[in-house]
Parts: sequence; C-alpha cells; structure tokens
Amino acid sequence: MNRTIRNAEEPLSVKELFEAGVHFGHQTKRWNPKMRPYIYGARSGIHIVDLDQTARLFKRAFDFLSETVARGGSVLFVGTKRQAQEIVREEARRAGMYFVTNRWLGGTLTNFRTIKGGLDRLRTLERMKEDGTYSQLPKKETVQLEKERTRLEKYIGGLKGMGAVPQAIFVIDPAQETIAVSEAKRLGVPIVAITDTNCDPDMVDYVIPGNDDAIRSVRLICGAVADACVYGAARRRDYQNQRNDAQPQGQGGDRPQAQVIYNRGGRGEN
Repeated sequence: MNRTIRNAEEPLSVKELFEAGVHFGHQTKRWNPKMRPYIYGARSGIHIVDLDQTARLFKRAFDFLSETVARGGSVLFVGTKRQAQEIVREEARRAGMYFVTNRWLGGTLTNFRTIKGGLDRLRTLERMKEDGTYSQLPKKETVQLEKERTRLEKYIGGLKGMGAVPQAIFVIDPAQETIAVSEAKRLGVPIVAITDTNCDPDMVDYVIPGNDDAIRSVRLICGAVADACVYGAARRRDYQNQRNDAQPQGQGGDRPQAQVIYNRGGRGEN
C-alpha cells in the first residue's frame, strides 16, 4: 500500500501524538524517577508525558535514523510484546529493515556469527522445500526438517538478509527488551526507543518519551520510524553522488561522511 512519507521537518506533531494517546504513561507508583524530566504531570494516578518533548526528541531520532540508512546502514526493529508484534513486522518490512518480534535469542548481536549460521541453515531448508528435495526424502525426515525450518523462521526469520550487526536498533519497550538493550550497549550500537515512564532513559541513546503499550501509540511511532528509514533509503543515491563528486579523480575512499539533506527544502540537523 502506497502512503505519503512524513515531512522530515516535523515528522510527528503534538496533535498526532495526543490523538494517539502517546501522553499516557504508567501508574505513578510504577514510575522510574529518571523519567522525571519527560513528565508533564499526573492525572488520576497516571503520569502524563510532556508531548512537546516527545515531538522534539522524535525529530532528533528521525534525523539520526534517516541519516544512518542514507549512509547504507540498517536498523533492527525489536518489539516482542503481543500488541506490538504485528505492527513491528509490518513496518519493518515496509521500511526494508529487519525485526525481532518473538523471544530475543541471547547473543543475537553479541554472538552474531552463531545467528548467521542459523540464517544460513534457514536458507538451506527453504531451498530444499522449494526445489523439491523434501519430496525425495522419507516422510519422517521431512517432518523433522519442516519443524526445524518453522522454528528458525519464528525466531530469526526477521533477520534474513542481515549480514552483519545493524547500525542501530529501534526498541518498543526497553524495560522489557533488557537483553537486546544490553547487547546493543555492549557493542556500542545506538538505541532508539519508545521510553515509557517506567523505563530507564539512561539505557537509551535516542529517547522517545511515550506510551509503549497502547496499539495506536505504538503504531504511530513505529510507522514514523519506518518513514525515517524509507526517507533515508531514498537519499542513498544522493550520498553516493556526493561521495563520487568529492573524491579526487582516480582515488577511492571509505564510506561518505554523514550529511543530512532534505529534499523538501528544509534545514538539516546533525
């Protein structure tokens, strides 16, 4: 389905955030005091997130993600809570990125070589199923292979095509995805996350204060993150052209340095 990509100068407005219920935090008794700077107040025992800050901080995250993708990087979407799974799968696929929506396997980032071996095995099993190899095997063996393929697809199917550790991860709930966050921190992979009032913002590089439970809130922010990736992918050719123009004739070079360029005539921010 075709859809209009968000305006890079104001990817999320306060009005949109309010209508999606992004401002509703957790019960005041369940808060993390480190989230105090992002809280506007409380109502009926529920903390209210400051949406002016959410809109401003999301713009910062949007710029970072679009720039990362424009430079050829990839983003891993992580959301294993039930209400977020389908949204994360849908938006990550739309953005051409990777995702984890079932249980995070320990070592997904820190032991990526093992995960890569699992992805190679998954590709082999898929090929066997498609090319008719299954039909030449005993039924009992075919059943076992299909069970293995189904399990691999469930847990690492969203990583197919990911040849290396991603350049960033986007997390729906860092308080739930503690292992994913820990692995990313250990490897220095930047973390963008919807950070509710019960979360520790110190564990996140690009905090997006807001409701990480309500489906409308998750869909709005996850969709806008996917838009950032789509926007960045559309600018990859611009980066490549700039790189070629900047290089002396006959001289190679490393990846182009990051610059934010907006086709809408806006002003880029690093």
